Amino acid sequence: MPLRAFGLTAKTVETLGPGYHADGGKLYLQVSPSGSRSWIFRYQRHARRRDMGLGPYPLVGLADARRLANECRELLFHGIDPLDQKHGQRATQKAAAAKAITFKECAEKYVAAHQAGWSERHARLWEQSLTAHAYPVLGDLTVASIDLPLVLKVLEAIWNTKTDTATRVRSRVESVLDWAATHGYRSGENPARWRGHLENLLPARNKVKPVEQHAALPYPEIGAFIAELRQRQAVGARGLEFCILTAARSGEVRGGQWDEIDLQNRTWTIPGSRMKAGREHRVPLSDRAVEILREMAEIRTSDFVFPGFAGPLDHKTFLRLLERMGRKLTIHGFRSTFRDWAAERTAYPSEIAEMALAHQVGSAVERAYRRSDLFEKRRRLMDDWGRFCASPAAAGEVVAIRSVS
Repeated sequence: MPLRAFGLTAKTVETLGPGYHADGGKLYLQVSPSGSRSWIFRYQRHARRRDMGLGPYPLVGLADARRLANECRELLFHGIDPLDQKHGQRATQKAAAAKAITFKECAEKYVAAHQAGWSERHARLWEQSLTAHAYPVLGDLTVASIDLPLVLKVLEAIWNTKTDTATRVRSRVESVLDWAATHGYRSGENPARWRGHLENLLPARNKVKPVEQHAALPYPEIGAFIAELRQRQAVGARGLEFCILTAARSGEVRGGQWDEIDLQNRTWTIPGSRMKAGREHRVPLSDRAVEILREMAEIRTSDFVFPGFAGPLDHKTFLRLLERMGRKLTIHGFRSTFRDWAAERTAYPSEIAEMALAHQVGSAVERAYRRSDLFEKRRRLMDDWGRFCASPAAAGEVVAIRSVS
């Protein structure tokens, strides 16, 4: 229908049929075939016609439509395109809405972005620490509003009593805020940064709580300890002995499943999802380690090599066993026992012992060029460790271990 130029009234706005109906001053009432009505400001800018919606009728009445059209004409008079300005305001509003993302939402997005490179345990610890300590203070606040007093409120509550935990929480909050800044959700200084910032406000970790070494058994005593351990018939005792013989972490052993074991090739392959560093780790099995696995296979009741009552062994099983034996030791300390033995009583290169412990060796560039995990050399190392552990007399002897080229 052709455009008609005449002034509108409240009555005609209600009764006009489909088409564009001019009110004057570039204002039109648009009536659709279905009968819905809306206001259009039609103008030309740089020889180009533009239609700008001013809202639907009756939500926007005739008087309001004329007022909005007048504002648009004033913008044109000052050289401003009203439609461009509207789009700019909308973009600003969207940006403001985007920056309204909460700290918890950012933390969840950060974890999702990095989780593929983490172990399940590491991801779980992230979630637990933030849920317990950061979210109660920061969780529902916009990430853009997080400042130094808020970060201090999180940390000061636990800094002197749970210093290790507080240190990890601070680092994780810093990472989330850095992620948010990179995505444009916040700007300015990271209030959780330690160096040159929080270190001026909080005592250093080692000043609050001296760093405690994991209680470890001196390696000359390992033979006697293993002999005592073998006198116990519980699954936990076999699991602890296997843990010592493989120099593995407690969780890796307790979560070990039969499909990870290759008895024929005397190899235990731990998937990356269960490793601290998130990388698959192959463990060569000594004679005694294989013997333990064969014993467990005879009484197999589940997919777990060392089963508990419902799933894997409880995480405190080994510690309770040590307490019953009257030993004030930690499970992690046996890894130190192994490392001390390898350094002081063998000629194996340091990197082989470190790789046996599933530690990263060398720089990122060196690791990129190293294609081998030195498995066969590590097999000889673990065989020697197994023999050393099996000899109670080792405490008083100096055992000559062959060098490894």
